[in-house]
Amino acid sequence: MTKSDILEEEDPRQNNILATLHKADYERILPDLKLVEMPLGWTIAEAGDHVKFIHFPISGIVSLIYELEDGSSSEIAIVGNEGMVGISIYMGGDSMPSSTEVQSEGKAYRLSRSILKREFALGGHLQQVALLYTQALIAQTSQTAVCNQHHSLEQQLCRWLLMTLDRLPSNQVVITHTLIAKLLGVRRESISEAAAKLQKDGLITYSRGQITVVSLPKLKKRVCECYEVVTNEYARLLPTVE
Repeated sequence: MTKSDILEEEDPRQNNILATLHKADYERILPDLKLVEMPLGWTIAEAGDHVKFIHFPISGIVSLIYELEDGSSSEIAIVGNEGMVGISIYMGGDSMPSSTEVQSEGKAYRLSRSILKREFALGGHLQQVALLYTQALIAQTSQTAVCNQHHSLEQQLCRWLLMTLDRLPSNQVVITHTLIAKLLGVRRESISEAAAKLQKDGLITYSRGQITVVSLPKLKKRVCECYEVVTNEYARLLPTVE
């Protein structure tokens, strides 16, 4: 890897929100952006934590997970380089009832709570884009709740795979059936059955700890409308990176 490759890899503008900021807004926060690793399984914030930093992923995926008292849990949204993690800082609640955990390792640029609040006080472009992103994230969490209630596990798995692939550079997802079961709030055996059917029908192949999508068109035909609803809402609300 050359030096130019490293610089390109670590460019804050690989995050779509940072990439769409007006020049003056971007340059004002640039000195305060700090690159951090997001290792697999890292809990960025527990439910109820006082969030000190907002994270702008440039790679990898973060899951927003809601855990119940009996120990069961379910993923309510995912965040990749299209968004940011830590919205409670500017929404006024200081904390969230969900935890944020790294589902796919990557990197992010973080910004301190004080700098973000300063930007919001200025009423600049970052505030505008952040609020639009929050509306898109609410749409994702709402649609996920509807999907989990009304659609088959096979459709939910297809939705999850497509949304995950949209945030990864390849058609491969490194994850176990056990973790997918945790994220979807179901039994591991149920995930294995659904994955086996998708593999039999030529949509995916899987081995221990890895799923490969071999036919994206077939997967999109099999998924419920929830995937398209969320995708369209993100496209409608968020600025396009030029």
